[in-house]
Amino acid sequence: MPKTTLRITSKNYSSWSMRGWLLAKFAGLPFQEDIVPPDDPDARAEILLLSSSILVPSLKHGDIFVWDTLAIAEYLNEVRPAAKLLPADQAARAHCRAICGEMHSGFSALRSALPMNLKAHFPNFKIWSRAQADIQRITTIWKECLATYGGPYLFGERTMADAMYAPVITRFITYDVKLEPICAAYSKRIMAMPEMKEWIAAAQKEPEDIDELDVEF
Repeated sequence: MPKTTLRITSKNYSSWSMRGWLLAKFAGLPFQEDIVPPDDPDARAEILLLSSSILVPSLKHGDIFVWDTLAIAEYLNEVRPAAKLLPADQAARAHCRAICGEMHSGFSALRSALPMNLKAHFPNFKIWSRAQADIQRITTIWKECLATYGGPYLFGERTMADAMYAPVITRFITYDVKLEPICAAYSKRIMAMPEMKEWIAAAQKEPEDIDELDVEF
């Protein structure tokens, strides 16, 4: 089996690293972690969303090198088809790609106003209107998917979409975002996954190596 390495950075602050890591876990592909120190310029750029073209997270699978989370997801779907990171049905597959693309390129207000920080908790956090609009769009996506495909995950079985939206759930918890019962139940289901528990446990042990983050991210 080809040697596989996944390059990630902070488990406490990095939503994109979480997505790449979850995708590899969902695919069932054994890998070694290559953790970039948070004070590395590329790591800080990724955490602070100061760069749109960096190589964190990235996957090295034998001689193949893949970066960008959506590209990693598509590659893993090809090499581990039994994991079903994309739905089998063509229409569902298109829908899955569409909502993953929306998460990949959108929701900038949410990213700025509710930065990922697994160690923090802000009860009764005041959410500004543009971020609230992003929250409403995300929960609409969840409700539509759960109603269309019957749950328990967004497309029935676990797919790349659940990995793409998982970090948002941690933001909702950190900033005390109130959710409707169907969305709260979905969030609880994602947080109960062994993979999420493993990631969060590691994040809690992570040293506080990053300076105070006073930049939008």
